[in-house]
Amino acid sequence: MAERVRADALRNRERLLTAAATAFSRGADVSLEAIARDAGVGIGTLYRHFPSREALTEAVYRTELAEVAASAEQLLDRHPPAIALRRWMDRYAEFVAAKRGMAESLRMVLDSGAVEPCDTRAAILRAVELLLSAGAADDTLRADVRADDVVSSLLGISLASRSGEQAQRMMDLLAAGLMAR
Repeated sequence: MAERVRADALRNRERLLTAAATAFSRGADVSLEAIARDAGVGIGTLYRHFPSREALTEAVYRTELAEVAASAEQLLDRHPPAIALRRWMDRYAEFVAAKRGMAESLRMVLDSGAVEPCDTRAAILRAVELLLSAGAADDTLRADVRADDVVSSLLGISLASRSGEQAQRMMDLLAAGLMAR
């Protein structure tokens, strides 16, 4: 019989993932000790859950990817498609920001084959397709837009923008271009 994970161990793991995602979004020079401290646990607890920086990076990445992909449906449950899409773009920008801070560790995870870039792209494409389809169905978003074009545009914005404010303006422009006429 598989051993059940204690509730406090699950809470600690979640706190570590949250602290790591926050730290990684601020920058690459984050110590594991600082992440443990921010999560309110000892460094030994961090290493019991994540034996290396790469293991922590992979867990943060997988968690963030699942959350950003799932957020499309959640946003559609609460908002009209055009608004849901724009809010999802903000959530996606947060996901990309977190990846910047863990770039070197993430590169090692990708090189190891533990995470496949095509899996990431597929999850993001499914989320955008869901949002675009809902908007096309209610005639608020253009029906001729391909999800791959939106994702590529969002990646371009994240690479080209020099500030969060500029990224917001550029995403507003992209969202306006997706509106049905």
